[in-house]
Amino acid sequence: MARLGTGIGWRPEIADVVERMPGIDWVEAVSENLCPGHLPDSLLRLRERGVTVVPHGVSLGLGGGDRPDAGRLTALAERAEILGSPLVTEHIAFVRAGGALTASPQLEAGHLLPVPRTRDALDVLCENVRIAQDALPVPLAVENIAALISWPDEELTEGQFLYELADRTGVRLLIDVANLHTNHVNRGEDPAEALGELPLEAIAYVHVAGGFERDGVWHDSHAHPVAQPVLDILTDLASRVAPPGVLLERDENFPEGDELRSEVAAIGAAVAKGRATRAAATGVTVTPRASGAGSHAAPHAAPGVGPGVAPGVDDAVRQRLGLAQAALLSALVAGTPVPEGFDRVRLGVQARALAGKRADVVGKVAPELPAILGAGYRPAFLGYAQGCPMTGGYRRDALDFAAHVLRTAEDQDPAVRRALREWWLERSGPVPRSARPGVRLARATRRVLLRR
Repeated sequence: MARLGTGIGWRPEIADVVERMPGIDWVEAVSENLCPGHLPDSLLRLRERGVTVVPHGVSLGLGGGDRPDAGRLTALAERAEILGSPLVTEHIAFVRAGGALTASPQLEAGHLLPVPRTRDALDVLCENVRIAQDALPVPLAVENIAALISWPDEELTEGQFLYELADRTGVRLLIDVANLHTNHVNRGEDPAEALGELPLEAIAYVHVAGGFERDGVWHDSHAHPVAQPVLDILTDLASRVAPPGVLLERDENFPEGDELRSEVAAIGAAVAKGRATRAAATGVTVTPRASGAGSHAAPHAAPGVGPGVAPGVDDAVRQRLGLAQAALLSALVAGTPVPEGFDRVRLGVQARALAGKRADVVGKVAPELPAILGAGYRPAFLGYAQGCPMTGGYRRDALDFAAHVLRTAEDQDPAVRRALREWWLERSGPVPRSARPGVRLARATRRVLLRR
């Protein structure tokens, strides 16, 4: 496995800062935001300089009841190949539920939701990971996620679940220390215990990110400075093993370059502290390398259960998992009853967080909507989200929201309504309305008549 070194999440908003930042060996880019034929110039320049780029997927839903979608796997593979990446990464999560598996409408979470740590869910996840490994041209690493909620009747701890996953499939692990801290606050899970149970030799790299606490709940925002407890977990990890790479993630509220550089430096100091502890304990001096440090052997797959060897999961198992996930997701996004065994208060927090995230992302995907609706955008969207679950991507969600407002807000200001209708008409068809021949002819005729 490649030794990556020090990295930062590449985002368009900080592309210039990342290019100028000293000491960055590699970057990670969200796979779904990249178009293979039109890669951002910034990423191309970084590649030309020898900076490694790793595509990081968010939509496969490897922890869902369904098998991974072939089209999504092909897209992830294409991005890995065009970027010359040494590996690709995804999440141990489900992001959608319903559909043919459960004979119910398919719902999209627009978020990474936790998989129950049960034997059934582990069996499904292992098979889904093997399917993904067979479809990808480079090794796959999967990330532990942060969660606000816990599944009832879990059979394994996080560390045990991850160990068995790596042991049975040979998959690499992307360990997010911020997510370990989140689960410590929200679910009472000991990060040191989780680290003690992990197959540390399977670690591909490490994520570090910021968040905030409100009313006893830690929100993994990726929009705030990295908290000291997160750095402490990173130090603990580095005292046990030399991570091949460590990367800072930031997705919102981007600070100035100096603040980002300070956060990268703090991460480096936390790793160095752990390295010193490990050296003192072993009596061996560990010298950091520019491209990362430490050994990284592959985890040993258990006999007879390696990739492509284990028997397939019974469809009844997939259906049980799919039904449970559909019931949970429906409660979160469609207001159906809370499934038995879940914390109703915590589910309410998660439901509000999902609706808020939808509003924020749609506002970015379609910035004209907040501009047209002004201060009324967010309350209108949250009202829409209560009764209209997301069934497609965020662009579809933006169109559905605009159509909902046009149907229901009859007392709306006429000028706002006209602008919203024009926006919806422009984007609702397979071809932009302004590019359709009849519209072009009508506009050209209007311009000629106006000049007379």
